[in-house]
Amino acid sequence: MDDVNLTLSMLAAVLISNSLVKIIPAGIPAPLVQILLGFLIAGWFNHGMTLNPDLFFYLFLPPLLFLDGWRISKESLIRDRIGILVLAFILVFLTVFGLGHVLHWLIPAMPLPVAFALAAIVSPTDPVAVSAITRRVPLPPRLQALLEGESLFNDASGLVAFRLAVALAMGGSFSVTSASQNFLWLTLAGLAVGVVATRALLFMRNLFVRRWGEEPGAEILFSLLLPFASYYLAEQLEASGILAAVAAGVTMSYAELSGNALAATRMQRKTVWDTLQLSLNGMMFVLLGEQLPAIFRGAVQVVQETGHHNPAWLLVYAVAMCTTLILLRFLCVYAYLWIRRGLSMLGLRHDDETAQANPRLVLVLSIAGVRGAVTLAGVMTLPLTVSDGSPFPARDLAIFLASVVIIVSLLTASIALPPLMKHVSFPALRRRQEQEERAEQAVRHASAQSVAQTLNELIAHNPESSGARYTAMADRVLSTIAHNPQGNGVDQSLAEQALEKNMQIQAIHAAREAVYTLARTHQISDEIARERVRLLDLVELHMS
Repeated sequence: MDDVNLTLSMLAAVLISNSLVKIIPAGIPAPLVQILLGFLIAGWFNHGMTLNPDLFFYLFLPPLLFLDGWRISKESLIRDRIGILVLAFILVFLTVFGLGHVLHWLIPAMPLPVAFALAAIVSPTDPVAVSAITRRVPLPPRLQALLEGESLFNDASGLVAFRLAVALAMGGSFSVTSASQNFLWLTLAGLAVGVVATRALLFMRNLFVRRWGEEPGAEILFSLLLPFASYYLAEQLEASGILAAVAAGVTMSYAELSGNALAATRMQRKTVWDTLQLSLNGMMFVLLGEQLPAIFRGAVQVVQETGHHNPAWLLVYAVAMCTTLILLRFLCVYAYLWIRRGLSMLGLRHDDETAQANPRLVLVLSIAGVRGAVTLAGVMTLPLTVSDGSPFPARDLAIFLASVVIIVSLLTASIALPPLMKHVSFPALRRRQEQEERAEQAVRHASAQSVAQTLNELIAHNPESSGARYTAMADRVLSTIAHNPQGNGVDQSLAEQALEKNMQIQAIHAAREAVYTLARTHQISDEIARERVRLLDLVELHMS
């Protein structure tokens, strides 16, 4: 019963933290408030929650990664693919190698494989934490898209590297050939399982819906189970369940462009997923605060085993880790922007939106790469024992250092980003404005065509009726879709109300299909399509 009360208290803490960040004028990010509330909860219950690491990983990560893959702009992924790949793979491997050796040199009691595992798990960044920090000083869309794309893939690369390092720490042998083959299998098989499993399940679900009809609650539950199904199947094949969940989310986003779901399903599904994301991310940070006392005690014991009896050495280790992470990220980002700018100047790459490699912009990108939920979820899965039954070496210290990196990166970003962003310019996304205008024109054109067709049919079937009333009806429909509703001005019979409602539904369906067509043909991004369809769904639901 205590665990149930503890879980409910954590959910309440997420709700309270969300309210406090709106009240506190200092602009403290929600994750820091949640960590503090978790610490207070641990003191109230006098014990922490004991979680099975594998169960913790399975419950929290698949839905979060699935949602990231579902909602991220695919156009941004394609446009900034080189930068995203550099940050998500090259930087991760540099971090694992560089930070791993620094940790092993600094803490001899931490074996090199464990140091590699810790370096791997602190390499993924968390865009949700960045958004919480920069809610009062928003990042430019291009920069935000780059960070989100990086996070989508470095979650996968960092966690795959983490698992390889943990396997080595458990007593396995290391071979470059074997590790490369293992990495390729984990990556390619994980992506394939996510795509194939999701497409197969969606195909079967669509067959059922076409035969028996759609019920929003069941469709929402189906979407909630998809990431767990993909993750489970991939893990059974010894592939990466993480990448399977990401691939499932990306596949779901493309399936969404078919426009088969009802407006009510889309709106309710978005609300449920927003709530789930808020709850899971918040519980991650509350759980971090709740675990801190026990983690600190275990870390102090490990430090004493190294010959340092002063717990202040924990702070030295944490500062060294954070400094190394920012330095490696700064060097990697600066080198990438410098090379990209050089190629553009030589005419080898045409990109009129290339950012200059100025130190302030690079520093913003370096500090904005804060750690969050994925790092916490991953480090909590460190095994309790190795293959011979002995305790996993330096486990408590690794968890503590990862936790401190999360807190310090959040504090650093919350303090440094607002003043830095005042003097940073990033190339504007002219394409986004053009696509928004294209989507608006498509909505107006498709709805006008639909209304004109319906109007002609009404006049043809009812020649004795007043054409002026039908024309006024058509004007009201078009004004409503354009989000500028007009008053009726005249009394309508029930029959006329039904005719106007039918005209409006047909116009909305035509406009929505026009938006989806633009997205499927890559004339607008899926992000803009989702925003425009949501507005049309609101009109349809309000009308209903």
